[in-house]
Amino acid sequence: MSGAEAQRVVEDFFGVIRLFDDGSVVRGDESTIMPVGPFPDAPGVQWKDAVYDAARGLKVRVYRPHAAAGNEGKFPMLVYFHGGGYCIGAYDQPMFHSCCQRFAAELPAVVLSVQYRLAPEHRLPAAIEDGATFFSWLRAQAAAPGASAEPWLAESADFSRTFVSGVSAGANLAHHAVVRIAAGQILLGPVRIAGYILFSAFFGSNERTTTESDPPAGASLTVEMSDQLWRMALPAGATRDHPLANPFAPGGVSLEPLPLPPALVVAPGRDVLWGHVLRYAARLKEMGKAVELAEFVGERHGFSVGQRSEATEELMGILKRFVHKLLNDVN
Repeated sequence: MSGAEAQRVVEDFFGVIRLFDDGSVVRGDESTIMPVGPFPDAPGVQWKDAVYDAARGLKVRVYRPHAAAGNEGKFPMLVYFHGGGYCIGAYDQPMFHSCCQRFAAELPAVVLSVQYRLAPEHRLPAAIEDGATFFSWLRAQAAAPGASAEPWLAESADFSRTFVSGVSAGANLAHHAVVRIAAGQILLGPVRIAGYILFSAFFGSNERTTTESDPPAGASLTVEMSDQLWRMALPAGATRDHPLANPFAPGGVSLEPLPLPPALVVAPGRDVLWGHVLRYAARLKEMGKAVELAEFVGERHGFSVGQRSEATEELMGILKRFVHKLLNDVN
């Protein structure tokens, strides 16, 4: 029997990821399980890629709006981490690309869409470490003389008005990045985090929430899918009560003493993770943190990167109010 024939598949995620018992991974075509477009471009938004981690070849896509900027011609910045359960997705996929263009055009802001390593080839905390590396790069950009910095950032970005955001696993990553920053584990120098935004956050725990025990009708992300993604993403042998999945797990960083920036937490109701997202917002409020909860009862997990709709229009309005209020507070 050959070595290939001796391999046994231990995880098969819709044929897109097949993980074998020897740790090897075979990937298929992600487009077969991704939402169908169209995902329109936003007029007037420029974009280009830059490398933030040359050793690993990791990139960030920079979006620059055409609109007139205030504050001496500088725009606020929005750092964005894509979704995909830490196992699929990419910073340059059409739905994330379109979403970031829209943020850039309508906020308006310089948007930074960050690539990070995926599991199961690179299990957590690899993606969290990539987030830390990105913010170290951003700090270096803010401190660099104009000639040596990424030109678009030097010309257009106001580093003192930075927001951190993400969808699904990207929202989980955004949470952990903000926590590390607040705890002093990531030093930002001239960069200042004004607030953070979590869209359909990918959290978990061993204890089932109500929406996991009794899933809402029409949920696009099932409990089985969520569990499988966590099995492939977390350190081998870890449970969903690992602090990277459950932000309130024993042994995790205590959030109560940390100076967290204001948060906007977006919770779609037709999401098996709705209970986890509501718990996150409620626990932060109990700790006295500034939290705005935006519930979209009829929407599915990750709706913020879907086709434009009444819900995404409403969400954009909420996002703009949240960002502009904090920018006015800064000014």
